[in-house]
Amino acid sequence: MKKKYWLLLSTVFAIMLVLAACSGKDSETGSEKPADNEPAKTEDGAKDEGGSTAEQPTLPSDVTNEGDALAGGTLKYALVASSPFKGVFSWELYQDAYDSEIMKLMTNSLFDTGKDFLVTDKGIAKLDVDADNNKATVTIKHDVKWSDGTTLTADDLIYPYEIIGHPDYTGIRYDGDFQNIIGAEEYHAGEADTISGIKKIDDKSIEITFKKVSPAIFSIGDGLWEYAAPKHQLKDIPVADLITSDAVRKTPITLGAFKLDKLVDGESVQFVANEHHWRGKPKLDKVVLQIVPPASIGEGLRTGQYDIAMSYPANQYDGVKDLTNLTVLARPELAYSYVGFKLGKYDTAQGISITDENAKMNDVKLREAIAYAMDIEQVGDRFYQGLRSRATGLIPPTFASFYDSTLEGFNYDPEKAKALLEEAGYKDTDGDGIREDKEGNKFSINLASMAGSDTDEAIVEYYRQNWQDVGLDVQLSTGRLIEFQSFYDKVKADDPEIDMFMAAWGTGTNPSPAGIYEKEAAFNYSRFVSDDLTALLKDIDSKDSMDAAYRAKAFRAWEDYMFAQATTVPMYFRTEIIPVNKRVKYYNIDWENEIKWHEVEVVAEDSVK
Repeated sequence: MKKKYWLLLSTVFAIMLVLAACSGKDSETGSEKPADNEPAKTEDGAKDEGGSTAEQPTLPSDVTNEGDALAGGTLKYALVASSPFKGVFSWELYQDAYDSEIMKLMTNSLFDTGKDFLVTDKGIAKLDVDADNNKATVTIKHDVKWSDGTTLTADDLIYPYEIIGHPDYTGIRYDGDFQNIIGAEEYHAGEADTISGIKKIDDKSIEITFKKVSPAIFSIGDGLWEYAAPKHQLKDIPVADLITSDAVRKTPITLGAFKLDKLVDGESVQFVANEHHWRGKPKLDKVVLQIVPPASIGEGLRTGQYDIAMSYPANQYDGVKDLTNLTVLARPELAYSYVGFKLGKYDTAQGISITDENAKMNDVKLREAIAYAMDIEQVGDRFYQGLRSRATGLIPPTFASFYDSTLEGFNYDPEKAKALLEEAGYKDTDGDGIREDKEGNKFSINLASMAGSDTDEAIVEYYRQNWQDVGLDVQLSTGRLIEFQSFYDKVKADDPEIDMFMAAWGTGTNPSPAGIYEKEAAFNYSRFVSDDLTALLKDIDSKDSMDAAYRAKAFRAWEDYMFAQATTVPMYFRTEIIPVNKRVKYYNIDWENEIKWHEVEVVAEDSVK
């Protein structure tokens, strides 16, 4: 009886996949970082070579619209999200992508990056590296002022390090990278009043001494921090209280093009032009940013309620691709979607992940079977119109120097999945179609995934059916999909109801995986650590890796190891789409030539409908 039910359910969800793909009304799952690979056979007997069969749309990365630019004007900016934003407007303390997107309009970044996301001399500060002596000098190049008119100084470059390294720091960025700074560990332990490896040279320059310098420093790694913090505003606030302070939540001082003017907690932010912006006063008077649910954004764009939409769901591309009042731009994301397995806990006292050898999911053949059972191509084709492709590794193709196109990853191969489960001792001993554990006991796996829409539910149910087809009973943690903020709260807390989870990493511009996978990384949500992994990560960011060819081999060795461990299974490489209304004069999202916010203009008082 149970087998018949699941056969019926499989048919129902296959139909849902087709219907949902045509509706264009739903948001994306998990958003918001070698064994034998014989290609699987599809139902009609043809070989599936592992790539997506959907043709990726050809979309531009920039647009120029006709008309003379207005003097001033207000831009209406939609941030597509199914949850409120938290409103932690500090680069040292924020934790989620929504707050990050909001802060980009008032960023305190010191460096610009260019080709391969390497630091250039075009930003506020210049980076000079003395690799032989493990030192770097950061120098403010211009007469830069904060949005309140106070001059940016070397003290503001040092203060973020003092926040992150402080014994009372409440954030998640005190990690192995940060500990690479000489004196950081002593300062964090309360054994020193300052970080000995950071010295003020003069009012515009600081010197940082590291335990080692690697090529990661040119991608703002090795412990180098990218942002300044306004010491004159923050110095009298205890570090433990920063995250709840008005200075972080309501009145942040900025170096960016805009400054915060009005705030509705979790819902909207009104920005006004920063007249002290070092690149010149912005051409817009205001930007009004609003959180818009996925179900509403298509209609909002069609009717001209918004000029630009960020975090737009890829599986809603059909809903905007034919609208004549906007242009859809696209670029590869610095991100990948994945399935992670809970293999331990994060020890907050020590600040490290600890792997539990007795963890429920600590069987590599079980994890491999779960990966091979997933028909990712089917989901990508039906829902994402070519804007998602099966990820074959953990380095996105955007990092051209280190992405390895020869990796094959986990193809859809249910027969291989079944064989792996048999080898591992997960067998169906009572004939009900569901495998028992190695001791013959009932076996069920709890999956956490993010809520967003009916389509999210359909996708997750389709994967649950994939796993059912190979005899695995996968149930939803809490019995349902989980709201975005709650989802990450549970994952970070190593909630015992979660055995595996579907999520996405934003890698940032530094391809080094250390900040995600090292044992000191709070973002290491699988909690998998090993001596081999530590050695591989160190090799990627070693002095030897100053040679690009050596580093590429080090990346490949790490990818092969992660594939063999199957603790983090990549699902999709992602293409980001950004709809832009035709009243925006010019907009460019190309990573090398991305438009700066002070340059954005509009050509009409109202959005084109």
